[in-house]
Amino acid sequence: AVTFTSLRPADWGWTVAGHKDNTLTRRLGVAGDVSWLLWDIDSATAKNNLGHTVRTAPFLGVVGVAPAEPGEHSTIPPRARSGGNIDCRDLTAGSTLYLPVNVDEALLYLGDGHAAQGDGEVAGTAIECPMTTEVVVDVADDDVPGVHAVTPTARITFGFNADLNEATVAALDNMLVWMQGLYALDKSTALALASPTVDLRITQVANNTWGVHAVLPHDAIQS
Repeated sequence: AVTFTSLRPADWGWTVAGHKDNTLTRRLGVAGDVSWLLWDIDSATAKNNLGHTVRTAPFLGVVGVAPAEPGEHSTIPPRARSGGNIDCRDLTAGSTLYLPVNVDEALLYLGDGHAAQGDGEVAGTAIECPMTTEVVVDVADDDVPGVHAVTPTARITFGFNADLNEATVAALDNMLVWMQGLYALDKSTALALASPTVDLRITQVANNTWGVHAVLPHDAIQS
């Protein structure tokens, strides 16, 4: 359990688009057409070199533990059993991210500071910035499978896969398991209750692996 107690971006950041030659940039017609935004960041907003101002909501794009498999592992793709380059904008201060422990001592790693990002991280970068981070690390024992989180506003489960359909099913399946435990439901009834209350969002499209997260707001169900 990794609880983010403080996330403080530096006073500068950057965003770049068109730098990757991949399916998305080719379909959009921007592969190789590189554009940069440079940002000045304060306590609540960021202003770029073109004069646009956006609200900040700092978080870390990369939070993960070591996979069970031996060898070297790229930090680019997120993984269903160990997290990593999740790029979920909801993991702001006050949130707790739960990661399965695969090896002795877990070997937690953190990085990829973002001052602000939309769901999807559609350019492949957010407002990338240095980040001063304070976390509390603990060991938790719960029945929710895979990577999941509790934020100040919601419960979140994740799915990661090269196939968007598979990532979607994984995120939703994990949420249904959580709802079954919370509300003493069978799986089909949990799915029925999820339909009016759970949001499915594209976490990121930037890391060669689709990310999907299922979001159940704390105030969505009264019982």
